[in-house]
Amino acid sequence: MRRNKTVGRGQVHRLTLASEMLKGNLQGDPTERELHVYTPAGYSKGSKLPLLVDLAGFTGSGLSHTNWRAFTENVPERLDRLIGEGKMGPVVVAFPDCYSRLGGNQYINSAAIGRYEDYLVDEVVPFVEDRFNCGGAGNRGIFGKSSGGYGAIIHGMRRSDVWAALACHSGDMAFELCYLHDTAKVLNELSKHDRSIEKFMIHFEGSQKPSEDEQAVINLVAMAASYDPDPSVYLGIRLPFDLYTGELIHERWSNWLTHDPALLAEKYAANLRRLKGIYIDCGDRDQFALHYGSRRLHRELDRLKIAHTYEEFPDDHTAVGYRMDRSLPFLEEALRTSS
Repeated sequence: MRRNKTVGRGQVHRLTLASEMLKGNLQGDPTERELHVYTPAGYSKGSKLPLLVDLAGFTGSGLSHTNWRAFTENVPERLDRLIGEGKMGPVVVAFPDCYSRLGGNQYINSAAIGRYEDYLVDEVVPFVEDRFNCGGAGNRGIFGKSSGGYGAIIHGMRRSDVWAALACHSGDMAFELCYLHDTAKVLNELSKHDRSIEKFMIHFEGSQKPSEDEQAVINLVAMAASYDPDPSVYLGIRLPFDLYTGELIHERWSNWLTHDPALLAEKYAANLRRLKGIYIDCGDRDQFALHYGSRRLHRELDRLKIAHTYEEFPDDHTAVGYRMDRSLPFLEEALRTSS
């Protein structure tokens, strides 16, 4: 729903990308994906605009970010307003579809879900840049919220050869707080299905209205498939705790922690210092305790003297898309002024 009808209207191009990187994924997910790309009003192929890539949160898709929305703007409408009101310069924005059978992924390569890091870096980026003459080295930013925020910060940490700036909204971190609090709930649900992930998945996929507790299971199952996949078992999924006693299996849990951004700033300090801009925010009462992980990362970045912008705001995890009014201009300015 457009909030400023006087500004120019950009265009959303609906394209299809056939992926080689996603072939053979254990979930049986399609490898031909729809890819939406926003170009601003007045766009011409000779303008060489920055490229931003939008990573959706868990159970979301880039396609949902370009849909019409009641009472608020979708992302293209927000971009039209911010650009039209002079709050940021023009950009091209890609909205990849990275949804999976398990509800999404964390935008990293997984032997269970698929090679989504490679898909973004080696397929989506060159595909969009070639067709729209945008981006290029030093002129690419990545942003997202929740699992998308996780993807943005982990890509910034690991792939500073590709990305030049990032914005992480309410990203997954401090894993023991944001994931393990659902352990008992997950165990209780799985016990209804003989503690079998396969039997649970058959039930879940046949359900017309999964319960909140069942959705908690699918969330944790997807995280397990992202952080500690085992291709030898059903759909590559193994959980990090004993399904009878709830005790953590420390070898498995340690695999998860190698992906926790709150613990990785020092390891990737050199990469983070190469970035032109790092923006991190989180609501100060996030339902998944993500503000605590954000604070840990912020403190580590301060300790390492890595330049970044960190903001907390009085809200929770839900419906905080308005924070893009802060992050999108930040990214465009970082890419433009540091060129």
